[in-house]
Amino acid sequence: MPVDVWSPASWRGKPIQQSPDYADAAALGEVERQLAGFPPLVFAGEARKLKSMLGKVAKGEAFLLQGGDCAESFGEHSADNIRDFFRVFLQMSVVTTFAAALPVVKLGRIAGQFAKPRSAPMEKIGDVELPSYRGDIVNDIAFEAEARKPAPSRQLDAYRQSAATLNLIRAFASGGYANLENAHGWMLGFVKDSPQSARYQELADRITETLGFMRAIGLDPESHQELRQTDFYTSHEALLLGYEQALTRVDSTTGDHYATSGHMIWIGDRTRQPDHAHVEYARGVRNPLGLKCGPTLGADELLKLMDILNPANEPGRLTLICRFGADKAADRLPDLIRAVKREGRCVVWSCDPMHGNTVKAASGFKTRPFDKIMSEIRTFFSAHQAEGTYAGGVHLEMTGKNVTECIGGARAISEADLHDRYHTYCDPRLNAEQAIEVAFLVAELLKAERIGRGRSEADAAE
Repeated sequence: MPVDVWSPASWRGKPIQQSPDYADAAALGEVERQLAGFPPLVFAGEARKLKSMLGKVAKGEAFLLQGGDCAESFGEHSADNIRDFFRVFLQMSVVTTFAAALPVVKLGRIAGQFAKPRSAPMEKIGDVELPSYRGDIVNDIAFEAEARKPAPSRQLDAYRQSAATLNLIRAFASGGYANLENAHGWMLGFVKDSPQSARYQELADRITETLGFMRAIGLDPESHQELRQTDFYTSHEALLLGYEQALTRVDSTTGDHYATSGHMIWIGDRTRQPDHAHVEYARGVRNPLGLKCGPTLGADELLKLMDILNPANEPGRLTLICRFGADKAADRLPDLIRAVKREGRCVVWSCDPMHGNTVKAASGFKTRPFDKIMSEIRTFFSAHQAEGTYAGGVHLEMTGKNVTECIGGARAISEADLHDRYHTYCDPRLNAEQAIEVAFLVAELLKAERIGRGRSEADAAE
């Protein structure tokens, strides 16, 4: 069966879901024309390097840590917020690396995560019905008629904010802030008196001792680049396809098309129809891709999507981000694992324990029970252990701020606490303390997997 010719605009001939209804087509076209002339936010070589690292994850030689805001906002954009997010990410990475004895691929939901899919096109409060909030790149969260109109100019604001965010993150990653000598200093103030603090400080002490030992035997940590800086990549859901098309570029060294809006883009659970626009766009760009896998996705459809998105079975090209919910993961995940393993497909398996565990509290706030999040992560690891495959990553909605959006955790945030610091523009996020607690759980599971694998290899050698 012939494959349709792909171009950055070929998605426009396909059915599309979750697309805003812009009233002024001419204004939208002008914004997309401007974006098409702007510099790329990321570069093809960076995306290829990420794909190479994800190829190692697929082979069990590294681990993927992906996380960040549910939906970035224009109002909360600040250097302090970016710094706090970045240093929590560094802490989580160190915790995971130390236990797993594996490199951690750091992939943020940042510098582009502005658009959000919605379960309904309209929102009703009382007798007033308005278009749903679709993220700051589309419209405003204020429940007012003018604010909820999709405005093309917001795409220019999103581009500029992404560029500024990337500029600061690159400085943090390569300018000394990520130096392991600073491991003690990464602790956020409000976490210092938390139950996680002692565990992290103990780990930081061991890192300091290790660096001291290196110096004692004549190895200067300052001369080892990998100890002084880190690679950090960006990702977002490629929901607004006009924006993505405008930022698609041809790589001069290979002739391939790349989405230069972020290093990785992913397809959401609501837009993964094989014959629709989002899959059509994603299949033609050479970035690493993510695919959200929810409880309605069957094995046959998954394999069909894999044929479309990664026909060459290229390592690192496709990450399956599983978001079933704690109550469904044990039933739904193993079938997908078996089908992918049976067909010999090379993928990264990642666990999103957030999106399947959203509930509404009696107060009306959306929240996520922390015990459900931890339960789904445990189920994810145990399912892969049972099938002889590798649990390669986690995908979290999280922030460096001291928010009260997910109930539970070491401080036992209750439903009554939600109103204290509920700042999200969309879905509830883990705060820094909860995110570090997740990292310690993942570290324990990875360490157990590593020890178990070592025993199996020793037994096989006897």
